Amino acid sequence: MGHDALTMPAADRSEAFRELLERHRKIVFKVASTYCRDPHDRADLAQEIAAQLWRSFPAYDGQRVFSTWMYRIALNVAISFRRHSGLRERDVVALDVDLHDIAADGTQSQDDIVQALYRCIDKLDPLNRALLLLYLDERSQREIAEILGITETNVATKIGRLKLRLRDELAGA
Repeated sequence: MGHDALTMPAADRSEAFRELLERHRKIVFKVASTYCRDPHDRADLAQEIAAQLWRSFPAYDGQRVFSTWMYRIALNVAISFRRHSGLRERDVVALDVDLHDIAADGTQSQDDIVQALYRCIDKLDPLNRALLLLYLDERSQREIAEILGITETNVATKIGRLKLRLRDELAGA
């Protein structure tokens, strides 16, 4: 897509959106799974994200990276959804992550480490949860900054603090 979605005929815009959403659908499910534990809430959130993406698509600038734009909208919808749906912190699902370098001393089982990590992530505020999701998805600091609307320096600082916080909490688990 080399041009704005707004200038496309409606049929072309609809087809372009459908193709882009299909190509990047994992983002919707990843965000919904990160913010909702209950399958019904997760499905509702995924549907709300898709609806907001469609409503916002006419303003999408085809010169920009679609996945970055999509993440930004999906995370904003997820944060708003949690706020307005009354979901409690315990209803939030943690991320499924590779833990190969988190347990340095090897005294805990992987299941214990996973459960401790889930508890840590469940405690994170929405911005740090989004930051961790993007970091674990191996997004660049520049892209994370663009998605979250913060500076790259702030991203680097927050990631460093998150790593320390997770390491400290897991060491005490």
